[in-house]
Amino acid sequence: MRQLPVLAGVFAYLSLLTIGGGMSAFPEMKSLTVDVYHWLTFSQLIHFYSVGQLAPGPNMMMVAAIGEWVAGPLGALLVVVAFFLPTALITFGVGRLWHRLEGWPWRDAVQHGLAPVSIGLLLSGSLTVAKGAVSGWLTAFVAVAVFGLLVRTRINPAILIVGSGLIGLFTFLDK
Repeated sequence: MRQLPVLAGVFAYLSLLTIGGGMSAFPEMKSLTVDVYHWLTFSQLIHFYSVGQLAPGPNMMMVAAIGEWVAGPLGALLVVVAFFLPTALITFGVGRLWHRLEGWPWRDAVQHGLAPVSIGLLLSGSLTVAKGAVSGWLTAFVAVAVFGLLVRTRINPAILIVGSGLIGLFTFLDK
């Protein structure tokens, strides 16, 4: 129960870093959940994130698993509300304001300025995940192969997920 206010504060703060998507908050999430509060190991965080990627719906629903891990079902509920409510309210407010500022000359400049920021945050999150997930030549090969296939073809990502999962199952089963 002592963790609940801290959980709410951490995930409300992380919510504000999700410009460009949930992956934008991943580096700070790693820092806070692993390095500062020691709620998880980096490996556990990557596993939670991976499961969130596989589950239907928003991939950042994986925050519920972190909340549950730390403080049970109440922690899961609190973390989901703390993570999604602030950005939902801000998005609603900015959306209404954005519509009113349709003729504003700086509107396009703001949009063009935020696009590279969201890409940078997304890449930072991706590199943070890669540091923990790519642990040898096989995982590096799978990461590069999946990236290459997604860039070069129109293959369904679900096929790559199942294939990568099978490679992992047969390769890492004995570990």
